[in-house]
Amino acid sequence: MRQISIGDVTISSIVERDGPWRAPEAMFPDYDAERGRRFLAELDPVVFDPASGKMVITYQTFVVRTPRHTILVDTCTGEDKGYPAPMDFPKAPWLDGFKAQGLRFEDIDYVFCTHLHIDHCGWNTRLVDGRWVPTFPRAKYVFHKGEYAAWEAATREGRNPPGEVWRMNCEPVAAAGQALLVDDGYTLDDTVSLIPTPGHSPCHCCVAIRSRGRRAIVTGDLMHHAMQVMAPEWHTVFDWDAKQGIESRRRFLASVVDTGDLILPIHFPNPTAGTVNSGGPPGGYRWNFQT
Repeated sequence: MRQISIGDVTISSIVERDGPWRAPEAMFPDYDAERGRRFLAELDPVVFDPASGKMVITYQTFVVRTPRHTILVDTCTGEDKGYPAPMDFPKAPWLDGFKAQGLRFEDIDYVFCTHLHIDHCGWNTRLVDGRWVPTFPRAKYVFHKGEYAAWEAATREGRNPPGEVWRMNCEPVAAAGQALLVDDGYTLDDTVSLIPTPGHSPCHCCVAIRSRGRRAIVTGDLMHHAMQVMAPEWHTVFDWDAKQGIESRRRFLASVVDTGDLILPIHFPNPTAGTVNSGGPPGGYRWNFQT
């Protein structure tokens, strides 16, 4: 994704991996192949790989630079986590991308996590001398308190998922005094704020960035693929509460349609950013990449 300016704020992307990833029928339990073919014919070809029959899915972190802060939104899968295939892909591209942004770990002021799935909080920590420590030593890590509590409880109860994700990626941050547990209405300097969109995870949030009358919104996993803009009722196999996730997606899309708000879904491939517009299929909308 090319660098974007929103008033006095710039937003860029660090890509950990991208390319064909999962077939739509394996991702969406209610997937309708006939509708899917129609949708894909209308969408930009970058979102689907016909040769493999798989959707193109990107794993990325957004770097948000405001006049006062350098912020990361979601931190991909990280390294040394021991995840099995297919999550064992090389992590060097993220480190290379981070350095290419001219950044050091010490430069990050805040890390916002839209939710706590493994591919959104992995670089929160790194392994140093056999223990997990916060990757960004000066940063405050912003977690929704309900999301954090739900994953802490699930981990202590031995549920899998989440497995050890909370222990590796979240607990060490809190132990270091760097966790900032916030409510739905949290706002940082009137520039960065949370939009509650629960369902994919217990307290999933989008991250809104506003400056000089313009707004961009990082949507985390509210949508994994552009087809969900056209069919908001297509929930994923990874959703915590599918019905609630559908309600959140419909409510969010209705709130941004034809507003010009720039939408930045974590998993949409390059050019990633786009707008939601009217004129889509019944019950849905059109997705337009920003070019």
